[in-house]
Amino acid sequence: MDIGILVIGNELTSGMTQDTNSSFIARELHEYGWSVSAVMAVGDDRDAIKGGIDYFLGISDALIITGGLGPTADDMTTAAVAGAFDLDLYTDNAVLKRLKERFDRLDIPWTENNAKQAMFPEGAGIIDNPVGTACGFFLERSGRPVAVIPGVPAEARKLLTGGVIPLFREKLAYREHIAKRTIKIFGLTESGIDETLLHENLNIPGVSVGSYPRFPEIRLVVISRGEDRDSVEENLGAACKRIEEKLHRYIFGYDDDTMEGVVAAFLTDRGLTLSVAESCTGGLITDRLTDVPGSSVFLERGVVTYSNTSKVDLLGVPDSVIKEHGAVSEEAAVLMAEGVKRIAGTDIGLATTGIAGPTGGTEEKPVGTVFIALSTGEGTTCRRFLFRWDRRRIKEISSQIALNMLRRFLAGSNS
Repeated sequence: MDIGILVIGNELTSGMTQDTNSSFIARELHEYGWSVSAVMAVGDDRDAIKGGIDYFLGISDALIITGGLGPTADDMTTAAVAGAFDLDLYTDNAVLKRLKERFDRLDIPWTENNAKQAMFPEGAGIIDNPVGTACGFFLERSGRPVAVIPGVPAEARKLLTGGVIPLFREKLAYREHIAKRTIKIFGLTESGIDETLLHENLNIPGVSVGSYPRFPEIRLVVISRGEDRDSVEENLGAACKRIEEKLHRYIFGYDDDTMEGVVAAFLTDRGLTLSVAESCTGGLITDRLTDVPGSSVFLERGVVTYSNTSKVDLLGVPDSVIKEHGAVSEEAAVLMAEGVKRIAGTDIGLATTGIAGPTGGTEEKPVGTVFIALSTGEGTTCRRFLFRWDRRRIKEISSQIALNMLRRFLAGSNS
C-alpha cells in the first residue's frame, strides 16, 4: 500500500522551519507495513497544492496532507483541496460552536478570521482535534482516501495516530487483518540485534519484522497479516515469543512504553522512593521522570549539582575527594548517589557526573567520560562509560543508561 505525504507551508519551502511531520508520518506508516510513495513540500499556493494533489493521486493509494489549516490569509489548504476536488466550502456549525467555546474557556479574544477553521469541503468527514483549534478532514477521490491535518507537530501527531491511521486501516485493509507489536530495545546495537536473531526462525506466514533505530533505543516492529484474525494474532505472538527468548535482557518495554514510564511503574508498584543528583545530565533524568503522571508518589527530589561547590554543599561530597580524584570520577559519583539518598531519606539514590564536551577532556578522562552510580539498600554500584557523540547525545544516552540501570535493579537483574 503506497501512501503519499504532502506538506504545505512557505516556512518549510523557505527553510525557516524544519519539516519534522513527514519523517514522523513516514515512520508511523512503515510501522503499519505501508510504503511511502513520495514526500513533497510546497508553499502556500493554490496551484502548487493542486499540482501536488494531482501528482500523488496518480502514484499513490492514499494521501496525507499537513499544514495550512490556520486562520490567517496564507492558510489556504482547505480552499485549495476543495478547489482540486471541485467542491464548495461550508461552515460546520458544531465545530464553530466548539471553537468559540474553546476560546472562551482559554480566555482568548475571538476574531472572525478564526471561523475559517470551521470551514470544510462539502462531503468531507471531520477529524477531531483534541489538542488544537483546527480540525482535520478526509475525502475520497476515485477510491483513494485523502486526509488533511494541521501542520503544528503536536497536533499532526495526535490526529495522525488517533484519526488518520485508524481511518486508513478501515479504508485500505479490505479483508486483511493486521496485528502489530513494537518491541523496545536498549543496550544492543542494530547490527547486534541482527546477529542475535540471525539463526532464529522468524519465517512465520504473514509476519514481517522491521528494525527502526530511534536514538537512544531501537524498535523492532513485528507485523502479522492474514485473512483469519485468530491466526494473525497467533502468528504475531509466536514471532514475539521467539524474539523475546533471544533478546529478553535488552527489552525494556512494548508499544507506547517509555524507559521512564517503566521505571516509574516499578517504583510505584513497589512503594519505593527515589532521589536524583545530576551533573553532566543537567536535570534530564528528573525531567524525564516528571513527564510521567503521578511521579510525585516516588520522586522525592532531583538536584543539579553542576559545580564542585554544589556537590560539596548539597550532597556532602568531601572536598578532599574532588581534589584527589576529580568531580568526574567513580569516587565522586558514588558519594553523590549516597549523599542524595541520605539527605532526601529515599530508598534509592541515582547520580551522574561526566564530561559532555566539546572541551574539558584530558588524556586520562577524555570528552565523553561519564560515571553513573546507583545507591540502594543493597549497596552502591558505579559504572564508567566513554561516549563519542556530541554534547546533547551524551546527555541523552547517559540519562537512558541511568534509568536502565535503575530498571534492571528494580526488575531483579544485576547483570
